[in-house]
Order: sequence, then C-alpha cells, then structure tokens
Amino acid sequence: MAQFPDPEITRSHRVASATAQMQAVADSVVDASVWSMTAVEASTTLVDLTRLEARVCELKARVAAHADDLGVGEEVGATSTANWLAHQTKQTRPEAHRVVRLGHDLQVHTITRDALAAGDLVVEQARAIIRAVDALPDDLDSELVAQAERFLVERAAELDARALAIAGKRLLEVIAPDAADAHEAKLLEREEALAAQSCRLTMTDDGHGTTHGRFALPTAQGAMLAKILRGFAAPRHQAATGPLGERRPGPQRMGKAFCELIERYPTDRVPDAGGVNATAVVIMTYETLMGGLKAAHLDTGEPISAGQARRLASQAGIIPVVLGSKSEILDVGRQKRFHTKAQRIVLMVRDQHCTADGCDWPPGMCHAHHDHLWSQGGRTDVEHGRLLCPRHHARAHDPAFEMTKLPGGKVAFYRRT
Repeated sequence: MAQFPDPEITRSHRVASATAQMQAVADSVVDASVWSMTAVEASTTLVDLTRLEARVCELKARVAAHADDLGVGEEVGATSTANWLAHQTKQTRPEAHRVVRLGHDLQVHTITRDALAAGDLVVEQARAIIRAVDALPDDLDSELVAQAERFLVERAAELDARALAIAGKRLLEVIAPDAADAHEAKLLEREEALAAQSCRLTMTDDGHGTTHGRFALPTAQGAMLAKILRGFAAPRHQAATGPLGERRPGPQRMGKAFCELIERYPTDRVPDAGGVNATAVVIMTYETLMGGLKAAHLDTGEPISAGQARRLASQAGIIPVVLGSKSEILDVGRQKRFHTKAQRIVLMVRDQHCTADGCDWPPGMCHAHHDHLWSQGGRTDVEHGRLLCPRHHARAHDPAFEMTKLPGGKVAFYRRT
C-alpha cells in the first residue's frame, strides 16, 4: 500500500488524522480471538462492522473524488486518479474507477451521502439509489427529485439493493403519478431496444457428445422460455414435493426439459432452410431400425447411437430416412422447377454436404442445384440434382466460371479465360 509522503503535514487534517486513528484501532485487534464472543455479541458486532464499513466507504469515496479534483497522480504520469489509485492499492482499475465515480455521485446526491456516512445504507444500496434517481426525466422539478431520493433512502431500511432498483423503476408513481405511465413506457422501450441489440446465442460441440452454449435474451422472451421449460420440467409424482410444497426443478431437469421442447416443436411451425423444414433428419440403415447396433447420424453430420436414432424416429416432428427401404416417387420431371421436400432429403442423405470439391458445408444449409439447368430443359429429379452451398450455387450460375464434374460425384469450378 502507498505510504503518506509526509506524515506530519498530511495527517494534520481531521480526516487524515481520523484515518490514522482507525488504522491504530484496527491494529489493536489483529490478534484478538473471537471464539469467546457470545451469539448476541457476534451478531451485534457483525451488524456494527457492516455499518462501519459503509461509513468508511463513504469517506474513501469522498476523499477519492477530492483527489480526482486535485489531479492526484498527474505528477507521476498517471493517466487518471483512478488508475493511480489502482496501481497504489493493487485494486483492479474498474473497481478504483467505481470508487472515484461514487465519490463524485455522492457530491450531487447529498441525501444518499448523508445516509451512507451514517451507516444507514451499504454501498450497493447507495449505487442503486443513485442509478434510479439519475434515470428520472431531466425536466423534473428539483424538489421532486429530492423527494424521490428521500423516498428510496427511507425504503432502504427494508429493501436490499436489488429490490431498491426495482422500486426505483416506479419512482414517478410516488412523486409524479401523472407523468409515470409515459416515463415508464419510454424506459421499457429503451430497455427492450437495448435487450434486442444484445440478444445472443452461441453453441459449441465439445466433440464428446455434448453441446455447450450461452445465450442472452430480452426479458419477455426469457420469461416465456422459462415458463415453457417449467411446464416440461414440472414434477409428475408425489415424491417431487416436500413439506414446503412443490420443489423448483433443478438445472438438470431444466436441461432435459429443453431437449424435450426441441424434440416436440411442431415441424409445420419451423421455417424452411434450403427448402426443407429446419428440423432433424435421422438417417439410419434398415438394420439399425430393426434393432441393430450400427450408429446412425443426423443430416447435419453428427453421429448418434442406434438407440437414440430409434427413439427419435418415433417422435412426431422428426423425419426418419431409412436407407434400403422403399421410398416415395422422387422424379417429378418437368412438372415443378424446385425440388420437392422428399427429393431434398434424399439429396441430403446421398451427398452429405456441398458437392463442390473441398467444401464441407452441411447439407441442411445447402441448395438443390440442377446439373442441367431447368431453364434449359433440365429435369427436377435426384439423379440430375446435387447439393451446393449458397456460395458455390451462385458460382454455378456465374458465367465467369465453368463447373466440371469429377469422379465420385464432386464438381470443381474454374474461372473462364
């Protein structure tokens, strides 16, 4: 930790002197044993220490803001007082910046500062109150703003930081009911717009039979998903309840519910991808279907066990393709320009991926291409069709390139000279 450069001058100020005295008091109990404290003493002391910690945090934030005003750290080339503080105390930079920012915020929000200095708030509560008050409309009367801050400080005796943040969203209903609805609508629209921009989903197959993922959803869609999954995960027998009522489903049960949701989703509601509903196509041999042990696979290439394949094949919404069994008529000749759903599935099974040499684009994302162009009399059938990814499909129709068939069913593209 940094040392005072000149103890006699620096500690002459009341705050500096009091800080030194608190250091001395803390030193006096470093080796004090607490095993002999009674339960009443321990509980009372723990609450008192929490209040004391809040008061010290307010004092630290106040000094940090003043140091920032003085430009402390500039003489040693620090880019900011917060960065200097982080370096001197070995805090992370974000935490040091939060301390300095809190000090400046408390200079403006004096009601919150006084409550924190008295130990009536903890730092989390103070930050929640400041955020809520700062989110009020800019044109609100200053007396109403002060009223809102006082209201939240009073509620802090009953509410933690999270509950204060929720109460802060409805501040106008307390101080200015007439403007509350319009302001809340504006806040919700802003929150929803930000949530839509941050909507994310990532999935990674670990190569050992499990796909891992992370997602961020807007609150509304997150609540919808949670409600659907809880419906699938709801306990269905008496053993799942306890003396306090039905137990909430745990992570494993919710994960299984997610799998069930995916398997049961109606295929007629799924958008098309490459002309076929974006649902699972399970490809297996006739022997596997009849109880054999040979592995099967999905149209996207992932291998699955024979038992998993047979289970999925019996599910509504899953398309089973049994190699070696009878199939519907696939050749529709010149009746249609675009390949039928059944034809596309057979192309997926046969080609496995994009047929351009060196391309492994998954079949479910490929287009069905006519080797002999339909516009030039080509037939819409499997024999004269092939899978091409969007990029190679575009190249097949680009007059600047020539497509050449290779042994084994692949094709290659060469730029015309």
